[in-house]
Amino acid sequence: MYPLDYIQPVFRPPSEWKSLILQVTNGCSWNKCTFCDMYTDEDKKFKPKKLDVIETELITIKESGLPVRRVFLADGDAMMLPFNRLKDILLLVRKYFPNVSRISSYCLPRNLGNKTVEQLSELKLLGLSLMYVGCESGDDQVLELIEKGETFDSSLIALNKIKQAGMKSSVMILNGLGGPEYSEQHAINSAKLMNAAQPDYLSTLVVSFPLGEERFATNFDGKFRQLKQQELFVEMHTLLEHLELEKTIFRSDHASNYLVLKGILGKDKQQLLTKVNMALNDAIPLRQEWQRGL
Repeated sequence: MYPLDYIQPVFRPPSEWKSLILQVTNGCSWNKCTFCDMYTDEDKKFKPKKLDVIETELITIKESGLPVRRVFLADGDAMMLPFNRLKDILLLVRKYFPNVSRISSYCLPRNLGNKTVEQLSELKLLGLSLMYVGCESGDDQVLELIEKGETFDSSLIALNKIKQAGMKSSVMILNGLGGPEYSEQHAINSAKLMNAAQPDYLSTLVVSFPLGEERFATNFDGKFRQLKQQELFVEMHTLLEHLELEKTIFRSDHASNYLVLKGILGKDKQQLLTKVNMALNDAIPLRQEWQRGL
């Protein structure tokens, strides 16, 4: 545990569990997505952290003697910071921890709208090499219903910028996000977005509502319900069936998933489809409800 005074709660991707979580912003500047309750606490109102405070925290970690191999820039909206501020933060990280192997961050597609490929390339040279992009869906109708503030096109533009800058992208799609009514188009258009972007990593998790779904369901005019287990598998099958990826590492192993899927797309596509078919036919062990969570 690094000796930092975080503004809780703090979230990070599962793969960053060994990283130094450096809180360069608090909360999320958008914070309108109806499926997300991550930054609804009063203490999580969006605010950038001052550069001198960030430097003091880095000095504290340096003096603690704890090893730092990777750094994750938190909270959910670090990439909304201006290019020059991000550059200054990365220079501080390199100053105190010159041997870090990777710096990463969550990234809302809109946050790259005012950053050029050249600027992103410069950030990449300073160590920022991986962006976790919550696309959630590639379907414009679903994106509007969940108030994501993004479209198929805005997500694709951002993912292409990341690739052109030499960075890697890890994309999240939410299984069940459109409920039964929009399930098929959500899956098909999400696959189309991924096919166009060819991300380095693609993950799915099942949308869930630990604080209740009332806020989320409002935009669906009372027609939303969470997908049942078998419906989730049908949607996953549709997604996989329409994916045409070349060398994307695919993971659907988050604790929210009933069925664990891992592979490289496209070479493992048929193997993954077979596993989903087995789940649809009750021919494979699944996670029990008590084993699932966020």
